[in-house]
Amino acid sequence: MNTGTRGPTVRPYQSYVYAYPHKTAYRPLADRPALRELWAAEPKDALSLYLHIPFCEVRCGFCNLFTRIGAPEGLVTAYLDGLERQAGAVREALGEDARFATAAFGGGTPTFLEAAELERLCDIAEKGMGADLAAVPLSVEASPATATADRLAVLAGRGTTRLSLGVQSFVDAEARSAVRPQRRADVEAALARIREAGIPVLNIDLIYGIDGQTEDSWRRSLDAALAWRPEELYLYPLYVRPLTGLGRKEAGDREGDAEWDERRLRLYRSGRDHLLAHGYEQVSMRMFRAGHAPAAGGGDHACQTDGMVGLGCGARSYTSALHYSFDYAVEMREIRGIIDDYVSRPAADFARAEHGREMTGDEARRRHLLQSVLQAEGMDPAEYRARFGTDPAEDFAAELARFAARGWLDPDAAPERLRLSAEGLAYSDALGPELFSPAVRTAMAAYDLK
Repeated sequence: MNTGTRGPTVRPYQSYVYAYPHKTAYRPLADRPALRELWAAEPKDALSLYLHIPFCEVRCGFCNLFTRIGAPEGLVTAYLDGLERQAGAVREALGEDARFATAAFGGGTPTFLEAAELERLCDIAEKGMGADLAAVPLSVEASPATATADRLAVLAGRGTTRLSLGVQSFVDAEARSAVRPQRRADVEAALARIREAGIPVLNIDLIYGIDGQTEDSWRRSLDAALAWRPEELYLYPLYVRPLTGLGRKEAGDREGDAEWDERRLRLYRSGRDHLLAHGYEQVSMRMFRAGHAPAAGGGDHACQTDGMVGLGCGARSYTSALHYSFDYAVEMREIRGIIDDYVSRPAADFARAEHGREMTGDEARRRHLLQSVLQAEGMDPAEYRARFGTDPAEDFAAELARFAARGWLDPDAAPERLRLSAEGLAYSDALGPELFSPAVRTAMAAYDLK
């Protein structure tokens, strides 16, 4: 396998970069800074609000997210109690001028909560944090088994504008191979309920690279999804990570498998081309948006510059100077311990940051570039210069030269935009990690996986 350009072979699937720095680069904060001080000088007129629910009915074989299977009696109530205490402490720290431009419920599976519990979750966002869910884009993640009519009615009634359904495959054998027990008939029934609920944007997540998956079966999953005319589709490559179900099941190191890399890349290109032929626009390596989709909304919030406030034991928060969260784990016993600690905390404990990483000037530059260039529209260098007073072509001269030599940059976009080529988008999971700082790489490598 090669990139079609001169130079050494580059593995296309190294790390999914959805946030920078990754939580494995976070460390305990010795001074436990007060949130009031962290947010005092931050712009708070277009914040993003994220509420994390760490429960799922099952844990898929590929999942390394912060979530546990099921909840003993009383734990969901105790967790919502904790969210409420945290919301009170965080809102007091933010002050009265805080305004939210977007909101999201993630996990885990937020729809693991029953209908009345979802009502309470929305109340925490609105009454506890002051977010107007009916006036801002609200995205919620769901699974087919938990997308029940009563839950969807609550979400639709409280202003949900986007519902993301984790399907992964419409082929039952592939779902079993990915350790995601579900039947296509149940998935189709869930999709029918979502459409009946009238939530404006339906997103369907699909995965490529599953054992036994062929180009033909991949096309069948794509066509089954397209039959529902989803406003968005996300195509994810399968990763097999340590401490996940598939990671324990497979003795060999799949991440160094060149044949698997080639197969995933082939399936990606096939899926991309199929969606483009059906009128979808490619927004990033993973995301495709339909022409009939409503405006995305949330235009007041810019992920590169505006802050994010996360509630829940798996949520991150971002200020310009510090990214912070609670402790992080993948192994189930460790996750249960973190959740148990979270639900027992008094309100005062939520007023300080505990784990995180300071964002130096260099790290902020790297994050801005990553958050921009991994989108198909690319980055306006003038906005970068206005923010940092330097030029990205000078700050990242070596990295950009490598990317250009590999054919990953679109030469027709310069100098007005720094944009990836189609090949560059295909290699997003290799390009992104190359922009990590040496300090972040060192911290991630030293992290004790648990």
